[in-house]
Amino acid sequence: MLSQWIAGFVIGYLLGSIPFGLLITRFAGLGDIRETGSGNIGATNVLRTGHKGLAAATLLLDAGKGALAVLLLRASGSETAALLAGFGAVLGHMFPSWLAFRGGKGVATGLGVLLAVTWPVGVLACVTWCCVVAWLRISSAGALAAFAVALISTALVDTGGVIALTLVMTVLIYIRHSSNMRRLADGTEPRIGTARR
Repeated sequence: MLSQWIAGFVIGYLLGSIPFGLLITRFAGLGDIRETGSGNIGATNVLRTGHKGLAAATLLLDAGKGALAVLLLRASGSETAALLAGFGAVLGHMFPSWLAFRGGKGVATGLGVLLAVTWPVGVLACVTWCCVVAWLRISSAGALAAFAVALISTALVDTGGVIALTLVMTVLIYIRHSSNMRRLADGTEPRIGTARR
C-alpha cells in the first residue's frame, strides 16, 4: 500500500512538472517564456506574449495534467494514491526539478486536480475564477478567490483526505501569490492586457 502511495505521488509529480507553457511558447518560436513578464511558466504569463490561443492551450494542458494524475491513480483502486498524485502534480508544476525548481503558481493544475477529485467543488472554483477575472481583469484575484471558495466548499461537502488536499493546495497557492497579494493590497497588481509592473 505504501509503495502505491509513493508511486502515486511520483507519477503526479512527473506529470505536473511538464512545463507546457515553456514548451508551447518555444515551439511557437517565442523563445523562453521565463524571460517574459513575471518569468512564470503558466497561462497568465503566456498571455503576456499576446497569443491568446497559446495561453488557452497552456491553461487547458496545465489543468489536464492535474486531472490526469488523479484519474490515472484512481484507476489503480486507491483513492489515497489518487489524492497524493494530485498533490504531486501541483508540487511538480510549482517546483519542476528540470527547471531548477522554478515553475508556475499551480492555479490551473490545482483546478484540474479539484475537477478530478471533487468535481462540484472544481466547477464552483472554476466559475469563481472566471467571474472574478471577468469583473476585475486580475488573474491573481481570481485564483485567490477560487481557492478560498474551494476550501470552504470542500469543508462543507467532502471528507478528510479531500479536505486535507484542498487545504494544502490552497496554502501553497497563497504562498506562491504572496507578492501578488501585496500588490493587490496597494493597488499595483496589473490587470490582464496590461504590462506587468
